[in-house]
Amino acid sequence: MGILARSAQIPSICSCPMVDASELAWRLLSKRYGAQLVYTPMFHAVNFVRDQRYRSDHLHTCPEDHPLIVQFCANDPEVLVQAGKLAEPYCVAVDLNLGCPQAIAKRGRYGSFLQDEWELIRKMVEMASKELKVPITCKIRVFPDVEKTIAYAKMIERAGCYALTVHGRTREQKGRDTGLADWEQIKAVKKAVNIPVIANGNIQYLSDADRCLMETGVDAVMTAEGNLTNPAIFHGIQPPVWEMAEEYIEILEKYPCNLSYSRGHLFKMFNHCFTLPECCEIRQLLARASDLYDLREVCVALRSHFQKYIDGSEQWSSEGSTLKFPPWICQPYVRPPVKPPSIEEVSTEKTEEESNPIKEGRKRLEPERQTGEDGEIVLSKKKAKKLLKNPNFIFKPDRKPIGKCASCRNQMGTKCAYSRCKKCCHDHCSVNVFDCTGHNILIKTKMEKAMKITNNNPVRSSNLPSTQS
Repeated sequence: MGILARSAQIPSICSCPMVDASELAWRLLSKRYGAQLVYTPMFHAVNFVRDQRYRSDHLHTCPEDHPLIVQFCANDPEVLVQAGKLAEPYCVAVDLNLGCPQAIAKRGRYGSFLQDEWELIRKMVEMASKELKVPITCKIRVFPDVEKTIAYAKMIERAGCYALTVHGRTREQKGRDTGLADWEQIKAVKKAVNIPVIANGNIQYLSDADRCLMETGVDAVMTAEGNLTNPAIFHGIQPPVWEMAEEYIEILEKYPCNLSYSRGHLFKMFNHCFTLPECCEIRQLLARASDLYDLREVCVALRSHFQKYIDGSEQWSSEGSTLKFPPWICQPYVRPPVKPPSIEEVSTEKTEEESNPIKEGRKRLEPERQTGEDGEIVLSKKKAKKLLKNPNFIFKPDRKPIGKCASCRNQMGTKCAYSRCKKCCHDHCSVNVFDCTGHNILIKTKMEKAMKITNNNPVRSSNLPSTQS
């Protein structure tokens, strides 16, 4: 089972690529506690190719950081290859993100929103496989239909993918609808392909990783949230949260990063503590932190607050808590299971929708202002709100569409006398000695003024130099 240098072994447990979270300092902390393979955050291939500063600001590594995989999102085969060539001196493989489900990925046309464009994915993987010196790997999400997931994975394998990470959730499973990953789909993919498969999803403890390896038969497992809440998950230990935080801050002193990233890591590790009302002030202290010294002060304050329970001078009460361990121990955040809405909830939503004041405001409009030619509502929410405040409010008529320039494809000036854009209007007036008051181009007026000045002040011949020798 080769990977990475096309001859080495795939590590059995990996840290996931995480936007704004898997920076160098966090990768080093994870590797210190047993992560065998780490990924950079997802980089935008276009920005990586075009902007040298983007590369220097985002791609940081060191000898202790290896083996490292650099992940890109892309929707152009040539751009992906160019980005891969710039990154290959610093990594053992390049990974193509085909799993990001966020709205920004939909707007940018990358991540899981490419999973319906199989031909484009095939071209990207195929070109990268042929032209890069390091292997190309991919990270995907599953389809609701397992057969389609298998066909998708086989297509990527045929294109030249060297190893495949399968996140066992669909594109729609995100936010409050995340739910559990489907290990059966991952197992089916592993049976269907002949390349290494890495499982992603539901890895909260080291025991989950061992169970996933046994149940799915994959070559390795990858964890994201389990790693964020407990960097020592790879060793199967659960230290106090401030110990992990202090060790992370120590690494930050040598390999600094954006403070928002480091603050975010501490918020995730301290999450269970911060849900307690008694830790409200400490939470505010972290929110106001502006440097590493402030982050250390938060760790000291948190340790001091819970020290009485650790020493045994006071007994910690877990009454009403759903946590397996005290809140100061590194442990995952477990989401509540996704429940389908009940009939009562659906009817309540419909009632709230029907009583929406904006929709009520639209209904109160006279027909010609409320609907267009095809009967669709054309009034904006903003106008509907204004109408609610003042039912007699009269809106200004909508602007008429602006036509095209008579000489080019740009929009013409709304007040242009010749139906042209400013540049074409200037050229037109220069050739024909015209004026255009709409664009404030006064070539004819200026020329007439110059002629008038010349006629009123003729040059006297006596002022000219003599041509006689």
